[in-house]
Amino acid sequence: MTFVPLQQIGKQEGASRPSQERQRLPPWFKVRLSQGPDYREIRQTMDRLGLHTICEEARCPNVWECWNNRTATFLILGDICTRRCHYCAVTTGRPLELDREEPIRVAEAVQALGLRHAVITSVNRDELPDGGAAIFAETIRHIRRLIPTCAVEVLIPDFEGNEEALRLVLLERPDILNHNIETIARLFPSIRPQGKYARSIELLGRAKRLGARTKSGLIVGMGETTEEIHSVMQDLRDVGCDILTIGQYLQPSKDHLPVARFYHPDEFAAFKTEGLALGFNHVESGPLVRSSYHAEQQVSS
Repeated sequence: MTFVPLQQIGKQEGASRPSQERQRLPPWFKVRLSQGPDYREIRQTMDRLGLHTICEEARCPNVWECWNNRTATFLILGDICTRRCHYCAVTTGRPLELDREEPIRVAEAVQALGLRHAVITSVNRDELPDGGAAIFAETIRHIRRLIPTCAVEVLIPDFEGNEEALRLVLLERPDILNHNIETIARLFPSIRPQGKYARSIELLGRAKRLGARTKSGLIVGMGETTEEIHSVMQDLRDVGCDILTIGQYLQPSKDHLPVARFYHPDEFAAFKTEGLALGFNHVESGPLVRSSYHAEQQVSS
């Protein structure tokens, strides 16, 4: 078992390295590199069923820990996104045709891996009238049919504010409805140019009013102030958001937004304390925290 600095992850995985060195990471950014039997089984299952994970597409630093704990986040609706957010490593372009068999294959993977908690997310598919909501709903149905005891969390896009699309997903009663706010209101237009801060907040509020357990995630280090972080937390609580994740932004490549600031672990601990004081049922906050980190622990929060 070895600990590897995050700068070396791309090299360890055989990924291409940017030609220009990025900002050196603080000493607390090390991850445990271990391709154990559970890690290998998940990768083999995904390859066999032709599925994608956000763990790999977004280059998540926790992939070894989560996969070795038999936790993975499925990426549906293909792996090409119609939006270009300046912090995200997922490929942008013109998506391929919908794979109508993808929902059943996801359920088969959940069954084969014996998962107790499945997280389903997607790329944005703005060219579809429902943004892909029907595929989300079908995926939940297949998982519930094959593995009734498995909790299902969905991390959805904003569906461009389409309320019927949201209702279509919520009709399947996912255990957690997650939509990540990602950044503060001031930075939204420049970092998420095809999204809208108010639209994302409203989606979470609407989901809560429709009876969902709601969750959102914030990435820090993209140029916000601590006061603006507090403001986002309050906005999320004002619409009843139950669960919050806060993690450090890490620049995926030299072509992405540079890191403006690295927050110390003590600052993340302070964010957690404040979030709990504001009334969140669960706050996961730390440098390496991502939206689905320890997700299985949040169902009963």
